[in-house]
Amino acid sequence: MTQEGVFRRAMGADFDRLHPKMQERFGVGVAAGYGCVGRGMMSEVRRGPWWTLPFLMFGTLRNILFPDKGRGIPFQIDNYAYIDGIGRETVTFVRTMQISRLRRRRFDATMVYSDARGRVVDYLGTHQHLAVDLDLAVTDAGGLRLTSGAQRFYEGPLAFRFPMLLSGRAHLTEHYDDERECYVIDLEVRNDVLGFLFGYRGTFTCELVPGTDAPATAKPYREEARE
Repeated sequence: MTQEGVFRRAMGADFDRLHPKMQERFGVGVAAGYGCVGRGMMSEVRRGPWWTLPFLMFGTLRNILFPDKGRGIPFQIDNYAYIDGIGRETVTFVRTMQISRLRRRRFDATMVYSDARGRVVDYLGTHQHLAVDLDLAVTDAGGLRLTSGAQRFYEGPLAFRFPMLLSGRAHLTEHYDDERECYVIDLEVRNDVLGFLFGYRGTFTCELVPGTDAPATAKPYREEARE
């Protein structure tokens, strides 16, 4: 197993251009020996018009998207590194939002570095049915810009490129604000035809936690070997 983490492998020398706090956060890895738990507040969670609701509601079945919206929503993001059952270093990105006193929503994702594709592959949802190529770039402020690309659906013998007409492209930026001493995140998901589907923006702080494994609650129910 390489001593480099998933994001450093994908970004190469560009990783060193990230703000030191961003390097710390995205340096989570088995060799690094720590995970990262972020807690903060979404200043706004948005969704598209009413006709995007069926699309968003379908996403709740696998913790990929959800139809709720609001302001001042507490959230937590859990980044843990572990070796999955296939032998790959994997980093969890589990985002839990407390929409209301009685309702929580989750985005589940697990990321691996693909040697074959030369990039990070993001498995969305609880069952890793959807594998998404990620493009990573460093902003002028030392932040990270993430853009999702081609998507592939895997289930049993099924394997096909998922049509973007039925999915969304994610555009995420994250940076560290030295004055406020917190991370700032902004996400938009857009469909090529329907337009804006979902988005959020907020701030959070991070706590580094020792360990080289992820709790069972952060791992997917099913692992997919195909990238």
